[in-house]
Amino acid sequence: MIAGIRGEALLVRLAAPPVDGAANEALVTYLSAVLDLPRRDLTLVAGQTSRTKRIAVRGLSAVDLRARLEAILPTVDGQ
Repeated sequence: MIAGIRGEALLVRLAAPPVDGAANEALVTYLSAVLDLPRRDLTLVAGQTSRTKRIAVRGLSAVDLRARLEAILPTVDGQ
């Protein structure tokens, strides 16, 4: 579940264990569902073995991505 925003980072809590990429796959699958995007449009580009991840989102402008995040988490600006 989305736990909040810290700086420019989206905080997400997962139940999947960090073993054999299970947490990475769970993160991308979860984000595709909450952002209403096909799984293929999200790619883990950094942080495969770290708690901090970077996800590339294809097919959605930064403005549209922010709007979807604001719909999920009204305090996206930290307000």
